[in-house]
Amino acid sequence: MAKRNRKTKIVATLGPTSSTPEMVRKLYEAGVDVFRLNFSHGAHEDHEKRLKIIRALELEVGHPIGVFADLQGPKLRLGTFKNGSIDIQKGMRLILDSNPEPGDEKRVFLPHPEILDVLVVGADILLDDGKTHLHVVKKGPDWVETEVVAGKKLSDRKGVNLPNVLLKVSVLTEKDRRDLEAALKMGVDWIALSFVQRPEDVAEARKLINGRAKIITKLEKPSAITHLAQIVDMSDAVMVARGDLGVEIPSEKVPAVQKRIIRSCRQAGKPVIVATQMLESMISSPRPTRAEASDVATAIYDAADAVMLSAETASGEYPLEAVSIMDRIAADVEKDDLYRKIMDAEHPDPDKNSPDAITAAASWVANTISAAAIVNYTTSGSTTLRTARERPAVPVLCLTESMEVARRLQLSYGVYPVHTSDVDNFADMVKKAIRLALEHEIAEKGQRVVITAGVPFGTPGSTNILRVAWVE
Repeated sequence: MAKRNRKTKIVATLGPTSSTPEMVRKLYEAGVDVFRLNFSHGAHEDHEKRLKIIRALELEVGHPIGVFADLQGPKLRLGTFKNGSIDIQKGMRLILDSNPEPGDEKRVFLPHPEILDVLVVGADILLDDGKTHLHVVKKGPDWVETEVVAGKKLSDRKGVNLPNVLLKVSVLTEKDRRDLEAALKMGVDWIALSFVQRPEDVAEARKLINGRAKIITKLEKPSAITHLAQIVDMSDAVMVARGDLGVEIPSEKVPAVQKRIIRSCRQAGKPVIVATQMLESMISSPRPTRAEASDVATAIYDAADAVMLSAETASGEYPLEAVSIMDRIAADVEKDDLYRKIMDAEHPDPDKNSPDAITAAASWVANTISAAAIVNYTTSGSTTLRTARERPAVPVLCLTESMEVARRLQLSYGVYPVHTSDVDNFADMVKKAIRLALEHEIAEKGQRVVITAGVPFGTPGSTNILRVAWVE
């Protein structure tokens, strides 16, 4: 496979309209670097079939492909209504209670006792992605009476959001625990955690995963933003999940929070994905709106590692067009002189150690001598993550003997991972780096590459060598 003409990665969700081997291949060829399996929908057998299709494609193209399982998390929903829905209006009173009987215009079942426990008079409840706003005016032992602040209609099982309320629930429901074990058994590279509220949620998941996959923490609760630095530190990657986040915090605050999260992740050297409604109109239209194109571009100017498509590729009518336009937007932004100025102006300060000093220097040297690429030899991926943090102007060719590491690095900015056997000495390392740079069209004869590695070989985090080599 030839290298992409952009460094920002594209994540696409597989679903009913995109799960045949032919479509998965077309999506990959159109620009998808990492595939998402959404465990909120579909049976385990469906996801396993999709993963097998991806792994077969990986063998065919001879290049690692990343896959992550996105867990549903403790999604809160209303119960049902006798007639499927009710009409509501401002000032109307509605009781939410623990009675499982179908509801009406006076009351409805809220199947989450943990919510009824923590709600207090004065609290706000948002339903159906914020379309309905309720305000708690009375509270009993197993019910709350609310007043409708805004809304026109409520139907069965609409989502519930509670701004500024910290729920005493595990980030992993019983369904999530079953899905987690199934996903790990299938062999996914990443597990995405939904509705994380506290650092302890990440710690709980890490204990269960036990090194079998890396963790993507989805930031969609205001309480998680309060603990941003600690959660980023405890995660392997982060997703700016703007759907629920945009319901629970005022919409005007979402862009600044997005920038804050991306900056925090870049400083920590952790991959960050911007997701939700990026090209939403392309679910049913062959072209995005200008606002959507601008939204994707903004995430790339912000220095996100990856941008993500959800329903656009899972159930939309134009999955290939959505990937193609996202690919073109990313490539176009990265050619902009202003983009390079932003990347260079925002360099995080390297830690005061040899690996950080070497990787920071590699980016500077590559730029100074107009090198074709930076080549990393890495065992754990840490060297390559440091290099990606620098947002170098050239591709990062990552050579690793671990297929798991190669797949995970597909999520990182500018990284082109190659699974290859290790080398025994420095001279062999240089020869192999040059040969693979040529083979994978990362460099041409007569160009130079900047190589970093650690001696002794095979020791994680030991980067201590920088070498400039001619491609011959």
